[in-house]
Amino acid sequence: MIRLFLLTFLLQSAFLIFGQSAYQVEVLTWQSELNAEFANPEDSPLEKKAFKKFEGLDYFPISEKYRVVARFEHTPFAKPFTMPTTTKRQPVYVQYGIAHFTLDSQSVNFPVYQNIELREIEGYEDYLFAPFTDLTNGAESYGGGRYLDLRIPEGDSIILDFNKAYNPYCAYNGKYSCPIPPAENDLALRIEAGVKAWENDKK
Repeated sequence: MIRLFLLTFLLQSAFLIFGQSAYQVEVLTWQSELNAEFANPEDSPLEKKAFKKFEGLDYFPISEKYRVVARFEHTPFAKPFTMPTTTKRQPVYVQYGIAHFTLDSQSVNFPVYQNIELREIEGYEDYLFAPFTDLTNGAESYGGGRYLDLRIPEGDSIILDFNKAYNPYCAYNGKYSCPIPPAENDLALRIEAGVKAWENDKK
């Protein structure tokens, strides 16, 4: 059954990818991998009832407008802080830098963070975390905000690809503990990109 789910998503992706631009292929591949994760009972965050009905996540249309090349400012003297979560868990983060960009004629200073504990794990030394809220929350997208996964850039610019914005696991299952986006990451914009609200969140 697991193989059938995965094969179905791969075939769907193959049809979607045909004739698309290289960038669209990149995002469609990411979407396919995320769908496959959710369709795999060993990895899926879905509750049993929802898992049985799962046919794929809902995404905004891919738009290169939301692939933002931002100026990156490292903030080496920022102090660690505890980021609130949906539970009593209090992970420690530090603001690693600020991404400066303009979108829809608005100038944005967007903090990105590094998890103090996670950076000690092999493979995650350069991992950055960018939670955010925007004006689509609670309607088209999950009310609690969404996340971006980033890597420490080598130069003074960083790519924020909102087409790869995803929901925290809390959007699908209340058993998870999810960081709550800081107020500094509240965007006064409509980010019509990435994963849309889960069906239960729309009700």
